[in-house]
Amino acid sequence: MAEINLEYDTETPVMVTGATGYVAGWLVKRLLEEGFTVHAAVRDPSKKEKVQHLNEMAEASEGEIKFFKADLLKDGSYADAMEGCSVVFHTASPFQSRVKDPQKDLVDPAVKGTENVLNSVKKTKSVKRVVLTSSVAAIYGVPEDIAKAPNETLTEDVWNTSSSLEVTPYNYSKTLAEKAAWKIAKGQKSWDLVVINPALVFGPGTAKTQTSESFNVIKSMVGGRMADGAPNMRLGAVDVRDVAEAHFRAAFIEKAEGRHITFAQSCSFLDIADMLRETYGKDWPLPQVEVPGDIVEWRADNSKSQEKLGILYGGVGLAVNDMVAQMLKEGAIEKAKPKAKKKA
Repeated sequence: MAEINLEYDTETPVMVTGATGYVAGWLVKRLLEEGFTVHAAVRDPSKKEKVQHLNEMAEASEGEIKFFKADLLKDGSYADAMEGCSVVFHTASPFQSRVKDPQKDLVDPAVKGTENVLNSVKKTKSVKRVVLTSSVAAIYGVPEDIAKAPNETLTEDVWNTSSSLEVTPYNYSKTLAEKAAWKIAKGQKSWDLVVINPALVFGPGTAKTQTSESFNVIKSMVGGRMADGAPNMRLGAVDVRDVAEAHFRAAFIEKAEGRHITFAQSCSFLDIADMLRETYGKDWPLPQVEVPGDIVEWRADNSKSQEKLGILYGGVGLAVNDMVAQMLKEGAIEKAKPKAKKKA
């Protein structure tokens, strides 16, 4: 792998939208450790319990954090946070699998939020690069799309064409949001856009109690909801810390461009259970088998993120074990009770 140079001036602040989020927390930590001043755009900075972990990060690092109130659906609300920043990391976007109104709960905040942020970037002369958190959801909508991809493998050239408000609406929201970002970026020459497309993200949060669909998956698994059988499906998985590093490198590698599929390995829900079994198998009702059914293999090419960003992926096993350890420590899940012995 060719040597990759990271060049940055920590005297110039950077902005992170949705700074209290799952991936954003690790990104903020990385930036603060390097000595950056981070302009953290959040919904309500007055909620001290929401930003406490970020303040603690700043106190333990060389960097500084400044909070700004911002709303994805309020035009111009990111302007103050963006002033003087050289890089904008746009990570804020809803990630929910079950919603009542996909248009209102997913599409509007994803698309209008992206347009809102990037329209402010167009008016801010100091910004030279935007790093957007997209998803592999913008590349495929349903598992069958993988079989239709060139060589049955997802690449950065592939776009999701199967999702809608009725079919995988989260994927639909991410697709529309990323397309909106590219449309705005191509209409100007003052800054460039680099996109990170992570698979399903696992690992501990920087906040004591982190919320993410990934945490819901693990809670369901260790809570016994899959005890009779894990869903028979494959997915791409990646450590949250590797995703944050990909964002950092996308910002400060001069030649970084385009989209970057970001994942460590393809695995099944049963594989994830096996990753936890060695540590928790005697106590937790982890699934032993898969629900019968046809399976579509999950294949994607992550070589660009490795070659152009220099990402060296860690194992997903460490990520999910660290995740459960954190949830146990913080009381987000209860320690399983020993199984009762059968009477003779």
